[in-house]
Amino acid sequence: MIGAIAGDIIGSFYERYQIKTKRFPLFHPQCCFTDDSVLTVAIAKAVLSDRNYLKAVWETGRRYPHAGYGGSFIRWLRSIDPKPYNSWGNGSAMRVSPVGFAFDSAELVLQEAERTAEISHNHPEGVKGAQATALAVFLARTTRNKSLIRKEVVDRFGYDLNRTVDDIRPFYGFDVSCQGTVPEAIISFLDANSYEDAVRNAVSLGGDSDTLACITGGIAEAYYGPVSLRILNKVKECLPEDLWMIAEKFCNKYGTENS
Repeated sequence: MIGAIAGDIIGSFYERYQIKTKRFPLFHPQCCFTDDSVLTVAIAKAVLSDRNYLKAVWETGRRYPHAGYGGSFIRWLRSIDPKPYNSWGNGSAMRVSPVGFAFDSAELVLQEAERTAEISHNHPEGVKGAQATALAVFLARTTRNKSLIRKEVVDRFGYDLNRTVDDIRPFYGFDVSCQGTVPEAIISFLDANSYEDAVRNAVSLGGDSDTLACITGGIAEAYYGPVSLRILNKVKECLPEDLWMIAEKFCNKYGTENS
């Protein structure tokens, strides 16, 4: 889960200034946490307590109203009785990585991922994006077999993973849909040789960089193991204390070192 938050922080600056290269400062001086980190921590909070994803996301998101949410989600947060709004946006996928770390069967991971999505992103593509991301995290953590991850995601969800980062990069643009983000994020992981390389792949596509890197970062951490101390310390430095405390509690219970 720290890998997802770190990906968000790393990609935050490049969301505004898209790049098409892997050569960039990993932590730009203006990098920061965004809604991706806030809502990832919210899902972790729910997993640690009562699995009431709606309550955790609504309460945590409202504490950070300027984190960079999309317009429809801002209206959802402001509602006193939030309802799903049929979204296919990549917000369902960027917040789901804790599910892949916390649950111990593919069936349960898929079930809980759907529950995290349907509180807001109940469009079939929104649910699919969350499930594919959580399953990739789970399989990365439990099998560490990239061929199997590719096959399972393709067979279950129909995403085209028969591409490379180099194939995608020249023609890719800003895309907030699950269907235009999740496959590319997974490919960024599949094409990498380390956590950092995976996140650099994601940012280099030049799209919704914080979300791409958040999704990719969660899968890469599950596969490669805990992030480096340098990256961990940067996450701790960037996150507000209340978010960090939840993240730390979650990692102590479900972190990659305990897989």
